[in-house]
Amino acid sequence: MTTYPPDRRDFSRSAPVRLWEDGFAPDPHRYYSALRAQGPIGWAELAPGVPAYVVTDRRAALDVLHDDETFSHDPRAWEATVPVDSPVLGMMRWRPNALFSDGTDHVRYRTTLIDVFDLVEPHDLRGRVHRAVRLLAGRIGPRGEADLVADFSRPLMALVFNDLFGLPDSQGERLNEGLGKMMEGGAQAAEGEAQYAQYVLELIAAKAERPGDDLPSRLLDHPARLTREEVTWQVFLTLGAGYEPTANLLSNTLSRILGNSLYYSTLTNGARPVMDAVVEVLHHETPLANYGIYYVREPVAFHGVWLREAVPVVVSYGALGHFAEQQVTSGRHPNDASHLSWGAGAHACPAKQHTLLIVTEAIERLTQWLPDLDPVVPRERLSWRPGPFHRSLTALPVRFSPRSPASSSDPSGVRS
Repeated sequence: MTTYPPDRRDFSRSAPVRLWEDGFAPDPHRYYSALRAQGPIGWAELAPGVPAYVVTDRRAALDVLHDDETFSHDPRAWEATVPVDSPVLGMMRWRPNALFSDGTDHVRYRTTLIDVFDLVEPHDLRGRVHRAVRLLAGRIGPRGEADLVADFSRPLMALVFNDLFGLPDSQGERLNEGLGKMMEGGAQAAEGEAQYAQYVLELIAAKAERPGDDLPSRLLDHPARLTREEVTWQVFLTLGAGYEPTANLLSNTLSRILGNSLYYSTLTNGARPVMDAVVEVLHHETPLANYGIYYVREPVAFHGVWLREAVPVVVSYGALGHFAEQQVTSGRHPNDASHLSWGAGAHACPAKQHTLLIVTEAIERLTQWLPDLDPVVPRERLSWRPGPFHRSLTALPVRFSPRSPASSSDPSGVRS
């Protein structure tokens, strides 16, 4: 560990920046500025009475992400300090899966995830996205108007992920509702957690009885011999971590594209790749803004702050992107990952390429099929869902020239 200044700060008696307030969703940058004013690490609340250290400096963030000896992902000591009805427990409580484990347990869980996702061939995943776009295109095309959150981004993820996890399209709304409530972390968080948990339990029971060509069946059959409970919590993690952030990345990218007419026109004529817009969102409106959560194994001085045990240390990817945006105005390379949205170190996202493929393919097909998407609401007036962890649009209404399936042999403009 680095030797830090002796005048380290202890925030235990300081007023926290309240990330659960109504004002956070519409204007997170004001809250990030208040945190940054405290130094590389600020003091916040994720929910009433649930304090956290929030890392807003890139160097400090990298030190957290790469230091497995000082920092742990295991939240059980913290759980003992919070009320059982805390609205953030659904997102933060310990479960035996790759996210909340360290050491050999983490390696074992993570290896199974990498192995099963490696079996998802890019051309197969591309075909699943194309199928979902065609289905949704047929629904919204004749109307001439749509909400690209409720009518496209979220149902597309439900279609794609239910397909990957071996459930029929008809189950998509259950997935959407449970995860949405849990992520927002408000009064309905516990209800959402229960709904989503029941969804996953039923899925694993069905796959244990009748395996198929899907991710849960491959986990159940993996040589690591995970128990059924372990498989359940691996799926709880991967289905949720895949669905919600990817849906938000898709809608946030569409918002950024449609909010800039020059950007949109160059995108639809092929002059600028979709990946440019995705990278911009990962820097400035990353979908999981405050979900890099760690805990110190014992009290320690870190970047001038005294970190206590059983208090979350949150790497704020949203704050990192906000301050990076003030320093860089243009010209990012498509592979620029300085936003850290994929994490780093042992817990870096194992499904990065799958996520990027889903989002870029979905946008390319949609904009080819509907090249005249016109936002109804100016970008600065769009509303955002509450919650301390995510950056997620409430709605993205658009107009376009109506198009029916009969107007083309392939209404989506593509074939898988």
